[in-house]
Amino acid sequence: MEKWEYKTLKYKTGGFLGGKVDEAEFEDLLNSYGSVGWELVSCFDTSVNQGQSRDVIAVLKRKM
Repeated sequence: MEKWEYKTLKYKTGGFLGGKVDEAEFEDLLNSYGSVGWELVSCFDTSVNQGQSRDVIAVLKRKM
């Protein structure tokens, strides 16, 4: 039976009210985890109101 390990990343957004994601920085972060075997499972934001977001949450998994 395969066993999996899971990791949750919290990526802080920028800007005065939040919601601005540095795409290159976020991509580099995901690629750094991917290079050691982590696979992105899900990604979502923690919306506050009217499209503003405080964090982006990424869920990763890899075989144990």
